Amino acid sequence: MNKKQKKMLTRIIISAVMLILINVLPVDKLPAPELIMTIGKLIFYIIIYVIIGYDILRKAFKGILNRRVFDENFLMAVATVGAFALAIITKSGDYNEAVAVMLFYQTGELFQSYAVGKSRRNISELMDIRPDYANIEKDGTIEKVDPSEVVIGTIIVVNPGEKVPIDGVVEDGISSLNTSALTGESVPRDVKPGDEIISGCINLNGVLRIRTTKDFGESTVSKILELVENSSSNKSRSENFISRFARVYTPVVCYLALALFIIPPVFNVFILHNPADISIWLYRALTFLVVSCPCALVISIPLTFFAAIGGAGREGILVKGSNYLEALSKAKYVVFDKTGTLTQGVFQVNDIHCSCDKCGEFCGCEHGHNENEDKRILEYAALAEIASSHPISNSLKLAYGKALDISRVTDIEEISGHGIKARVDGIPVAVGNARLMEREGYEYKKCNHPGTIVHVAIDGKYEGHILISDVIKAQSAKAIAELKNLGIKKNVMLTGDDKVIAEHTAKEIKIDEFHANLLPADKVSRVEELLSKKNDKETLCFVGDGINDAPVLTRADIGIAMGAMGSDAAIEAADVVLMDDDPINVPKAIRLAKRALRIVYENIGFALLIKIGCLMLAAIGLANMWLAIFADVGVMVLCVLNAMRALIKVR
Repeated sequence: MNKKQKKMLTRIIISAVMLILINVLPVDKLPAPELIMTIGKLIFYIIIYVIIGYDILRKAFKGILNRRVFDENFLMAVATVGAFALAIITKSGDYNEAVAVMLFYQTGELFQSYAVGKSRRNISELMDIRPDYANIEKDGTIEKVDPSEVVIGTIIVVNPGEKVPIDGVVEDGISSLNTSALTGESVPRDVKPGDEIISGCINLNGVLRIRTTKDFGESTVSKILELVENSSSNKSRSENFISRFARVYTPVVCYLALALFIIPPVFNVFILHNPADISIWLYRALTFLVVSCPCALVISIPLTFFAAIGGAGREGILVKGSNYLEALSKAKYVVFDKTGTLTQGVFQVNDIHCSCDKCGEFCGCEHGHNENEDKRILEYAALAEIASSHPISNSLKLAYGKALDISRVTDIEEISGHGIKARVDGIPVAVGNARLMEREGYEYKKCNHPGTIVHVAIDGKYEGHILISDVIKAQSAKAIAELKNLGIKKNVMLTGDDKVIAEHTAKEIKIDEFHANLLPADKVSRVEELLSKKNDKETLCFVGDGINDAPVLTRADIGIAMGAMGSDAAIEAADVVLMDDDPINVPKAIRLAKRALRIVYENIGFALLIKIGCLMLAAIGLANMWLAIFADVGVMVLCVLNAMRALIKVR
């Protein structure tokens, strides 16, 4: 609890103890005149009332001065002061209801404040990723500077236990990183020289020297904090509805309470010619006011969205506003980019096809691999590509997995759009695509497997080909299956890749529909085609990561960007950012959004049902102040408790 909450708790305890004492102790038997006892009792109750309710009275008075009369403070002040006045007028001496109403109301407010504080602490934990300083080397010593002063290309030092302040590439050092504040993932991530590293992570063990690749303002940590800080400005339709509802509802119930106090007595006197019995109708009107307080709706609805956004951020799902959360809950179409979204976006050697000794086939025969020949082909290909930095070349060298001796390679000739020719151990080697084989006059064999085919010719003879393909992410198929279980009507994959490769990926992950050989403009056209088929109550989500995905992310109802490896343009254009690039977070985000909206509708329905019922009972005299307290504070507490479910992790 903060100081303000502790102070309120102290006031509640003092007031409750004093209220119990005056009702338990035999003060009526004290040897004092009745008038003095009556006045003393009233003063004691007023003291209790002021202790527990002075801030409500002050807020109500300020609201009147600022011409913002009709709010919950005004309702509570009028109802409780009126209850005091009624007890004095009727000479009942029962001031318990007036004090108890304020006491229970403040207890509910304390509970609500604690609930909001808990939700804010989740946001604050996310804010803890903000680095306080960056270490740079100057004249052999480490100097702490403001991260905003560090320019691109500077070498920064991150010691164990420190936060990585700026995005960069590891130049020196091996360590493990705690990325839980960014991704929600508890398993540390190992890094080594050459690995990209994002700001906001905590270095766990070794000292790292990192060459910065972005300014602090453009780093991941700054982007995340900007998204979180701005999320509250984008309100959902439900929140806006409740705000408009409260502005109309509160003055209406005040006028109804006034009418309840005036009309029945007037009707009794002038129409029925009966006594007015004003005290009965004043009590009913005051009870009506207490019941009518819209706290449950005004507090619980924004709190639900706030808690849901905070809980999502804790799991590495950043939602830019509750309006996007509401739209996400209505998702019926999900469109994915392929490379970097459903696949890892990195090339990997999947197979090596050399001539079979038994049947002469190059791939797909029943006799299996010649492992020695496979190793020989891969070794010569990796050596020939030793000087190239192309992703395909890197995948060959990575698959070989051993140190490469450049002294074994001579006469390297890179032929643009074809491949590489070189001499390895004095033997001519050609490594490249079909065009290179045709150019050099080799009779090559086509491969019937999807992927990038690298043909290899050694010493004037075609030896076989290496199959390289993008790797499907481990959770992609599961993500598609879960989306179907969530009621998504259609999952679609869009890619610029060849149809054969796209078809293979689509079959592997069991996606409903795919379109290949697309340019960025073609992706927008496909999304617009899908948008035209859905109804107004349904939304379409597009999930992507590349800079070429930014136009589609903007065009879709909800744009979801892969934040860890995604481009800045994609993250800027998106409405939701997934910090760990795992497609399984797409159904998780939709589940979270659906749960938040379900809680909102539960709270609206429950609060209105109880309010309307108790208002009717108050109007006909079947509800007293105690029932009114339940209809106000009790319903608010129950709705806030329900709203806090939005903080619980989704499966």
